[in-house]
Amino acid sequence: MELQIQDLVTSIRKEGVEAANAEAEAIIAEAKKKADSIIGSAKTEAQQYKDTAEKEINILRESAEVSADQAKRDAVLAFKSEIQAEFEKILSAGISKELSGEALGKLIRAAVAGEDISNYTAEVAEVSDALKSELAKEIKGGLEIRPSRNVQQGFRLASKDGSGYFDCSDEGIMEMLMPYFRDLDFQ
Repeated sequence: MELQIQDLVTSIRKEGVEAANAEAEAIIAEAKKKADSIIGSAKTEAQQYKDTAEKEINILRESAEVSADQAKRDAVLAFKSEIQAEFEKILSAGISKELSGEALGKLIRAAVAGEDISNYTAEVAEVSDALKSELAKEIKGGLEIRPSRNVQQGFRLASKDGSGYFDCSDEGIMEMLMPYFRDLDFQ
């Protein structure tokens, strides 16, 4: 009998241990499933964060490139504007310097070359003795020289009949030359 009780206790113990082991394995399997599920969700969420961050980085990068391009265009335009302003100053100073004295007489003579000079009037800022002596031959031929408030430097060659004029004043020459400087391309 004692052997039977011993067998019964051993059998109960064996069944209890097996049941406990089976239950432990079931709990472990369930825990592994939950852990795998949590890890899978975490990986998915991490990938979503990574994708969102990459999109934001690309947007910021594109925005920075657009801003840099705009800044470059603005700088080029500002530079071009400054260069044109300097060209205008230099050109204006050079024209004003050259459109006086003996050079003025030579320019007027060149403008009326091959023309009937008796049909023209040269309008200048001031009729000086030096200018009269430089153009003495043309004055004898009928060229009239007179001062004009419309001319600061240089001259305007006007038709005596009022049909037109050729503006060689400093402002007129600037107007003729500046389009060539405004169209410079600094890219």
